[in-house]
Amino acid sequence: MKTRIRTEAAALWNIAWPVLIGQLATVGMGVADVAMTGHLSADDLASVSLGANVWAIILVTVMGIMMAVNTVIAHEVGAENHERVPHMVRQSLWLGLGVGLIACLLLNISTLIFNYLQLDDAINAKASQFVHVISIGMPAFAMYRALYGYTTSLNQTKPVMMIALGGLSFNIVVNWLFIYGHLGFPKLGSTGCALATGVGLWLMLGAMVFWMRRSAVYHSTFPFTHFEAPNWTEIRSTLRLGLPIGITYFAEVSAFGAVGLLIARFGVVPVSANQIALNFSSLVFMVPMSLGIALTTRVGQALGEGDAVRARFVSWVGFALSMGFAVLSALGIMLTRDQIAAAYTSDLAVQALASELLLYAAIFQLSDAAQVTASCAIRGYKVTRTPMLIHLMAFYGFALPLGCLLGLAPEWMPWHPQQAMEARGFWIGLVLGLTVAGVLLTLFLQRLSTRRIRQTA
Repeated sequence: MKTRIRTEAAALWNIAWPVLIGQLATVGMGVADVAMTGHLSADDLASVSLGANVWAIILVTVMGIMMAVNTVIAHEVGAENHERVPHMVRQSLWLGLGVGLIACLLLNISTLIFNYLQLDDAINAKASQFVHVISIGMPAFAMYRALYGYTTSLNQTKPVMMIALGGLSFNIVVNWLFIYGHLGFPKLGSTGCALATGVGLWLMLGAMVFWMRRSAVYHSTFPFTHFEAPNWTEIRSTLRLGLPIGITYFAEVSAFGAVGLLIARFGVVPVSANQIALNFSSLVFMVPMSLGIALTTRVGQALGEGDAVRARFVSWVGFALSMGFAVLSALGIMLTRDQIAAAYTSDLAVQALASELLLYAAIFQLSDAAQVTASCAIRGYKVTRTPMLIHLMAFYGFALPLGCLLGLAPEWMPWHPQQAMEARGFWIGLVLGLTVAGVLLTLFLQRLSTRRIRQTA
């Protein structure tokens, strides 16, 4: 048994570690945006924080929808239906183009929400411009995620890593040029971040296509051999699987985003501190997230082969790896939270509050790792609606109501505290929501995997 566990853990890690580096590099673009504008001015940091909240909500929802590609193709690979893979990739690209264009439109419309947050006019204008500019990258991102699902389903994750690292390097260099106006370039501040990210996403899509053309690994399933019109039956089938995943992602990220927007009424310091804590938490989250992506692939391949026992075994090995990391990350954040906050900003008031919020981030590491790993394993079973309902209930039934009660202390809500806890209250609500999601999803994974074994026995 120990040998089997080590073998499976190694197989998962072989898929996960390039994905992890790629995910870290992708999130690192946001980290670079926040950190580099944080050393320009508090206003620019607040503008990027608000704009990034709106961008992240829609970006992660699109990512969730497109994750269905991974599940669908992994099942085809496991069943050795290689002739269907190129067709599914082409249809997934059409899906990505449509989803990306809709997301781009929604992003531009979403800036209207800033008019209702009682923001300073200058911050409102900068945050809106950030969103308008960065939205140009959304169609490229959605199509990139279609190819991302294809390559990870073939266990080919190195291109994901290399392309994301290239995107991060491009983002940092262009940020440096346009945020601060170096080498004669215009000094655009927060808008420079948006320009770097939006253009960088198109370059990443082009790089992925180029990699696939050059690598022999993709020749037997290469999707770009001929043009293929949209097949609405195939697109609807993938969308039915992906839309609940997108809503699941939306439930979580919109809860965090809503917290950022609600905190905005308390001033520049709380909104900036919240963004720092959220940004670093997102960075750490990429480890269990990457293990989850590997789990979706491995579980999907096992079920495609008709081996439900191995699918359950893979699920729990991945879950154990993720929880082990969560313990280490919680301890690391607790011990270094002051240094983390100082690395993001030189503003002492923002540093102090960010350090306090990072303590809450450390507390929810275990529940966050549990919920993402369990939900990704469940998606490998092509089950997406139940995780969606659990996330909606956890974040909108527990996290946000409790956060509003503690953070805003409205008089009309029963049992409200005497004084609003502001950002601290909202983060307590987030800890509870993640805990509820983690427990329920873990229990559901156990039930689902056991039931699938009985059905195939």
